Amino acid sequence: MLGASRRSVCTAAVAAAGAGSRRRAAAGVASAVSGDSSVSSSSAPPRSVINGEPGVPQIQKRLLSVLAAPKIIGTDNAASLKLREGSLVGRRYESSAAAVDSSDTPPVEKHEYQAEVNRLMDLIVHSLYSNKEVFLRELVSNASDALDKLRYLSVTDPDLIKDGAGLDIRIQTDKENGIITITDTGIGMTRQELVDSLGTIASSGTAKFLKALKESQEAGVDSNLIGQFGVGFYSAFLVSDKVAVSTKSPKSDKQYVWEGEAESSSYTIREETDPEKLLPRGTRLTLYLKREDKGFAHPEKIQKLVKNYSQFVSFPIYTWQEKGYTKEVEVDEPVEAKKGDDETKTEVKKKTKTVVEKYWDWELTNETQPIWLRNPREVSTEEYNEFYKKTFNEYMDPLASSHFTTEGEVEFRSILYVPATKKEDITDRKTKNIRLYVKRVFISDDFDGELFPRYLSFVRGVVDSNDLPLNVSREILQESRIVRIMRKRLVRKAFDMILGISCSENRDDYERFWENYGKFLKLGCMEDKENHKRIAPLLRFFSSQSNEELISLDEYVENMKPEQKDIYYIAADSLSSAKHAPFLEKLNEKEYEVLFLVDPMDEVSVTNLNSYKDKRFVDISKEDLDLGDKNEEKEEIKQEYSQTCDWIKKRLGDKVARVDISNRLSSSPCVLVAAKFGWSANMERLMRAQSMGDMSSLDFMRSRKVFEINPEHEIIKGLNAACRTNPDDPEALKAVDILFETSMISSGFTPDNPAELSGKIYEMMSTAMASKWASHAQPAEMNLQRDSPVSSEPIEAEVIEPEMVDENQKK
Repeated sequence: MLGASRRSVCTAAVAAAGAGSRRRAAAGVASAVSGDSSVSSSSAPPRSVINGEPGVPQIQKRLLSVLAAPKIIGTDNAASLKLREGSLVGRRYESSAAAVDSSDTPPVEKHEYQAEVNRLMDLIVHSLYSNKEVFLRELVSNASDALDKLRYLSVTDPDLIKDGAGLDIRIQTDKENGIITITDTGIGMTRQELVDSLGTIASSGTAKFLKALKESQEAGVDSNLIGQFGVGFYSAFLVSDKVAVSTKSPKSDKQYVWEGEAESSSYTIREETDPEKLLPRGTRLTLYLKREDKGFAHPEKIQKLVKNYSQFVSFPIYTWQEKGYTKEVEVDEPVEAKKGDDETKTEVKKKTKTVVEKYWDWELTNETQPIWLRNPREVSTEEYNEFYKKTFNEYMDPLASSHFTTEGEVEFRSILYVPATKKEDITDRKTKNIRLYVKRVFISDDFDGELFPRYLSFVRGVVDSNDLPLNVSREILQESRIVRIMRKRLVRKAFDMILGISCSENRDDYERFWENYGKFLKLGCMEDKENHKRIAPLLRFFSSQSNEELISLDEYVENMKPEQKDIYYIAADSLSSAKHAPFLEKLNEKEYEVLFLVDPMDEVSVTNLNSYKDKRFVDISKEDLDLGDKNEEKEEIKQEYSQTCDWIKKRLGDKVARVDISNRLSSSPCVLVAAKFGWSANMERLMRAQSMGDMSSLDFMRSRKVFEINPEHEIIKGLNAACRTNPDDPEALKAVDILFETSMISSGFTPDNPAELSGKIYEMMSTAMASKWASHAQPAEMNLQRDSPVSSEPIEAEVIEPEMVDENQKK
């Protein structure tokens, strides 16, 4: 693009040469020219390219070659172009302005940026702010700055406040005509200041004032000035067709009125001559609202906006409100009285009646001293609770609060609370629980993880800082290193506050917290690896020795046996399933405590933690469980049953990865454990329940199961004998199938074909019942026949098998 633009300049110059114009060839060319070294740069002044000589194509060619030369320095250091006998000749100069003769340098024109004022105002008014109601915040902030300036300047010049008027802001509304008037008793403006501040878009009087303070070495003063961008005033046009600013500066004897309209590119300034509208000092803004925005002129609406955005501005804000009081008045009440049979007479009696007298008066709307600016030692618990209820519209006291000040690279003050009841869902990404203030002016409560991570979204509070990185509309917190540091410190303080609840003597407080927000902390284990050390002590679980009470990981570690190296856990769908799982048999014998993860989020959160205080989390439902009881006898049993394990693996095929001798069973014949890096039975159940679950990966993980057998159980001993004597016995193979499928159920897995398993169990039960009770039923029938009376009917002879005869004889 740069080369194309330069070639266009060159082409235009050559065309101008043919037309006889008087332009210089060197204008706009930003390159050094290569030419004959014998030609001196000061030999002759450069001739114009408008000589009209026939060598124009050659000139154009040479000029294009000059523009393409690599020795391009800049427009100020370009070499002079010269024409001699129809050819373009020049001399190359280095990057030095001194090398170019001033007489040969083309003139440089300076232009000011031009802007369409209408378009610029439209962008400021309609594109800068996303919410119309912030106009009041901006205008009140400007009024507060004017009061602050007066307070600063009056220290060195007491005559500025000699009239004795108080420092305050007053807002009055005219609901019928749609007019809002905002008056402050601040520094005011002179005529020239009106032109400089209001007549110049994006000119911030506050920014200039702060600069002057720094230059006069007064920057050490704690500044409460809010403005910084110079566009807040124009937010008035969000809701107004016309704005009038009447202002009186103590530096001037005259009062001036600035008037501007939303759709106009100009404004007017005149001197105020009406005695009734004169001000002793300060500024009065009058907003003439648009038809669709006249709802802002209601006194209740203004009062609500002030309390929301400017509740903690340093100066008192009064709003014009309708009030009333009750009084007793006497009224005449007509009473009909009978005078005769047909005549009635109306009598008047005096009666007292209560009426409400209404009147208009100024009402203080804000609190000038926010609670977070006070010393925490001077604030009582009742005051913290009252502030919490008032700010967040709550009726219950919070579980805990934390009031702190952070200094250093980032300075801010904050009060955080843990609510007593849960109102947010764990899936809510945006909450309005953190109210951000900049210099006590409310900015926003609509955040998506900038100040707090999602798993701490239940924490409520206020954050106030003087130098946060905001965008021009002061509505968006821009991402920066300062914000990241602030987020870290807020998260750390939140964890300290929650830890304080867990260490409280009243155990019920943390039980209530865990019931409401336990899932949030488990989510933190998944999403915030950096804070695992802070989250882990706050977690609570059931265990095999806790008698259905929640315990912490610290309590578990304290109860560990001296020889125990790991933290054992099992995940199940209920507390009852976890208690009766076959995986616990050996651990119960050793009195090892096992955590019961019965919440769907428990297993994932513990898996993400991986360890706690150098103790690994071990799932007892997975392979390679080490209980520290290896000896030679166990190795001999493995060798003895190795043939049986291979026989069972051959029968089960791809259903299991392998068959091993179990070291976790004592009373159950077998158990099905998951692979070390595969899903547990509980996780497989959860993945099945997912509507968007990946079934292909589920199939893969299912194939990685290990079938463990208990060699001390009678069933396994019988199968071992069958394997050695008759490995192809159908009954033995059927027993292996039934054993495997029943172990799936006891281990928490779901059989592939529950109906087929049920059929096999019914068949086995029928065989067992027939062999046990059928032989007892026949002698009972014979006894009944002997006891019955003799019948004349012929009796059929019963054919008895020899085997049956032998059995009856034996019995």
